[in-house]
Amino acid sequence: MSEITIRRATAADSRRLTRLVRRSGAYRGPYAVMVDGYQVGGAYIEHHPVFAATDADGRVLGFYALLLDEAELDLAFVADDAQGLGIGRLLVAHMKDRARAAGLGSVRVVAHPPAESFYLRTGARRTGTVAAAGRIHWDRPELTYDLTAAPADGPSGTAADDPAVHAHGPSGIAAGAPAAPAGAPGAATGRPAADLAAAAG
Repeated sequence: MSEITIRRATAADSRRLTRLVRRSGAYRGPYAVMVDGYQVGGAYIEHHPVFAATDADGRVLGFYALLLDEAELDLAFVADDAQGLGIGRLLVAHMKDRARAAGLGSVRVVAHPPAESFYLRTGARRTGTVAAAGRIHWDRPELTYDLTAAPADGPSGTAADDPAVHAHGPSGIAAGAPAAPAGAPGAATGRPAADLAAAAG
């Protein structure tokens, strides 16, 4: 794997992050409604901790958005062609570090169902279920990362642990909408109405 850098996203990344969400293979078929018209807006990116993983050429391979006030992972996506490279695990490890630095003791995730196993492999534990509502016609797993334990030495899991688009933001949904469907696509929160976490990889 080439050198990967995780950097703070800016409003100028809005179109790239939006494309990544809308093109995610994790939201095809019945899940497509979650990202249809979804937008990761510049105001959302500037207001929340949004970080992107980029390669040596500056290409965005994935990103996550953390809502500090809600202590929630709102969006988490990895590009389809970057799956299986460990980028999802790198993003989660970075997110945990940022959350700890902000004084959070835990981070909630409302996951896209296919992404649940990814979150479990990266240290989250299942805490409940968010019932189907509105445009989301399926129940979603609710998980929590406990940040009070000492961090493990290095990323856990294998490259295969990378899902396609995980976190809510489709954290339900992805980066431009609120993490577990907290908002509609294009909402200021940045999550579509579903969890993308499951695809983050």
